This record gives sequence, C-alpha cells and structure tokens, in this order.
Amino acid sequence: MTTLLKETLDSQSIYMPTPARIVDTVELTDLEKVFKLKLPSGFELNHRPGQFVQISVLGIGEAPISICSSPSRSTGGTFEICVRRVGNVTNAMHALKPGALIGVRGPFGRGFPIERFRGKDILFVPGGLGLAPLRSLINEVLDERGKYGRIIILYGSRSPKDLLFQAELKEWQRRADIECHVTVDRPDENWTGNVGVITTLFPKVTIHPRNMVSVVVGPPVMYRYVLMELLGKGIAEGNIWFSFERRMKCGVGKCGHCQMHHIYTCQEGPAFSYAEIKHLEEAL
Repeated sequence: MTTLLKETLDSQSIYMPTPARIVDTVELTDLEKVFKLKLPSGFELNHRPGQFVQISVLGIGEAPISICSSPSRSTGGTFEICVRRVGNVTNAMHALKPGALIGVRGPFGRGFPIERFRGKDILFVPGGLGLAPLRSLINEVLDERGKYGRIIILYGSRSPKDLLFQAELKEWQRRADIECHVTVDRPDENWTGNVGVITTLFPKVTIHPRNMVSVVVGPPVMYRYVLMELLGKGIAEGNIWFSFERRMKCGVGKCGHCQMHHIYTCQEGPAFSYAEIKHLEEAL
C-alpha cells in the first residue's frame, strides 16, 4: 500500500475520497453503464438501500451517484453504481477501463427504512434511470423474500432500448412470487408489451392499501402523477416514499444545492415519505 493511500484511509475525513478500483463495467444502454467498484482490502461500504456516494475522477471533478447494488450482494468491499453519461465527470468515467482508480466518498444520506417495510406488501414504481437506485432496495427485499408480503414492480421507460437491467427485468417477470409490469412511451417494431406512461400500468394490479408501502424513484415529472394514483388507491401518506437524489451536490450539507426550505436533502434524505415533504411546494 502506498504512503498516499494509507494516509487517505487513515484520515477518515468526509471530504477525502477513498481510492476504489474499477473491477468490471457493463454497458446497459448507449448512455448508461454499470461500474463494479472495489474498496481497499478491509473496507466495506456498509450502505443502506437509497443512499448515494460521491465519485471523483482526478483532474475532472466529482459527482453524486446512487448506489445500485443491494447491501446483501455487496461483499468483499465491492459495490455497484449505474452512471448515465451526461457531463464532464460521467463522460470521463465512461472512458475508464477495469483496473483504473476513482475516488469514493460516502455513503451519504438517509436511505429507505427497510425495517418498517417488513411484513407489508411493497409496490415499487421506478421510472427511467430511477430503476438504478431502486434496484438496491428491490434486490435487498428479494434476498429476504419471506419477510414481506406481495411484491409489485411497475417500471416505465422512454423506449425498449432505454430499459435498464433487462436481464433482471425478465427474471422478475418469470418469478411466481413477484408481479412485474413494464411499459414504454415509444415502442419499436419488436415491442409486444404495454405502451404508455407509467400510470397506465396501475389498472393491471390489485392494491390492498391498508398493508401496502410504495417506493417511487424517477424523473420529477412523473412524481405528481404517480402520487395521485397512490393516494387515489388509498395508500397512507406515510407509506408513500420518494427519493430526491437528483438534488445532490456536495453530499455533506455545505453547499446548499439540495436545500428544500429548511431541509438539507443530502442529510435528511434523499429518501422521504410523502407525509414528510407534502408541505414543500418544490418537492413534487
């Protein structure tokens, strides 16, 4: 271990990135790629579903990225992030090969309170890239399948070529203990599934609201319409959970980029129940 690496690890500063090595990469779409990262020997991320990390590329900058692997499948210091190529940092990341080093700070934020979900039916509603952070929670729940009731997944994307984790989607659709429905806005000639926005999937499932929790992650435009469906089905405000990871910047409550009135999303979130944020006009 080099002197610089040892000093970095010994400092334990929330501002100092830990060098992590890229173990593997998998291209999901033209824009999204999954990176499997490994922390130095003896270090575990110890994250919760819904948390995020700050990823830095030397000489380029830093960006907040949600963790897409579940704690139950993150062993030996490894974890996964799904990165969309949209800016300087993420473009630089996509150019990196296995073996390269990048910086990691975190995990940061409040994840989903999975202990409160046990014994309940869970309705997952990911849209677009929202499947990446929600995949962490979905797989954590599936790895403890006996602790939960019905599992329903409603996933929407712009087009078939934009669907993320397609192999896992097919596996979930084959499983007898999960209800998984997928829709696209713009089908191609080979698409045989549902066509329409994500709310067109709600009539396909039966919801028993008294024992149901719903978790929604996706683009801001979908939140309001999905919320109307969930409230209309009778799901309690405290049992409807959203992620506001799109607001992240520094990750430690210093820059104010994520602030919603008095709430610093990076510290008090990014996971919030609707009951906690319904009074904030800019939230939904």
